[in-house]
Amino acid sequence: MRNFRDKIAVITGAGTGMGRELAIQLISEGCNLAICDILTDNLEETQVLCRDVATYGARVTIHTCDVAVESQVVAFCDEVKDAHRTQCVNLLFNNAGIGGGHSFLLDERSVWDRTFAVNWFGVYYCSRAFMPMLTASDEGHLINTSSVNGFWANLGPSMPYTASSAAKFAVKGFSEALLVDLRLNAPHVKVTLVMPGHIGTSIAVNAAKIHGTPSPEEMTSEQLSALRARMIKSEKIGGQVTNEELRNMMIVRQNSFRDDAPMSATKAATCILDAVRKGVWRVLVGKDAVFLDKFVRENPQDAYDPAFFSEVQRGVGSELFHT
Repeated sequence: MRNFRDKIAVITGAGTGMGRELAIQLISEGCNLAICDILTDNLEETQVLCRDVATYGARVTIHTCDVAVESQVVAFCDEVKDAHRTQCVNLLFNNAGIGGGHSFLLDERSVWDRTFAVNWFGVYYCSRAFMPMLTASDEGHLINTSSVNGFWANLGPSMPYTASSAAKFAVKGFSEALLVDLRLNAPHVKVTLVMPGHIGTSIAVNAAKIHGTPSPEEMTSEQLSALRARMIKSEKIGGQVTNEELRNMMIVRQNSFRDDAPMSATKAATCILDAVRKGVWRVLVGKDAVFLDKFVRENPQDAYDPAFFSEVQRGVGSELFHT
């Protein structure tokens, strides 16, 4: 699919980050869009940005949808059919994702389940709902966003990362299995597996909103004290750190994740769309993703040892935070 003009693309998680940038770049090439998010304010901002750059009469419709709830995904699919007066779509970007549920042992099950549901069932439900519309098109393409944590379930030696990693591994396996399934049963539909490293997005801020947890700015003294005690116990901070210093540290880290990333969401979206044009089925987004893919494959037995992470940091050249 080398030309996106007059095509119809569905993008989940389009309120910010890579989803927003995919929408902007696609509509600037004349691609019609149906975009969804659970955070409606962000989605409306994306709609305005898309309308400013739309070409060839391309239009964008917005839809509020929690991709972790199948009934909402089915309703979203029906809305797309009505809004675009079509029974087919050409592109489905399963991009929505959140963080949370780091520890299987310690975190609340509701947070773990919510994270896994968005990151895996969101991909599954949307693929189920929209696959008939993809196969009804003359040419279709399914693009599933996994992560480097879909082949390396690690954020570092002091941070478990179970819910999102489990989901991203599932997305990877599902996408690879579809290569043969689609080749046999719908050869005009392609699939691309996206595996980003550290991309500058607002995923941390959005995840907090979706989980209903306060941002660092909103945390009370009692909440900060409880968090501070846990972090001191796990030796993540020293006992001399005050509540307000901890708040500021969290704000700085949150902003740094978005603003100081080795790759911007804009460049990541360009990389993804280039892969779609070329028909590449697996795309590593970012130099850190390329390095990690090679390093983990070469050292699978040692991949979760603390010393391995130190080698990764030296190889990539900066501290890693992965989506």
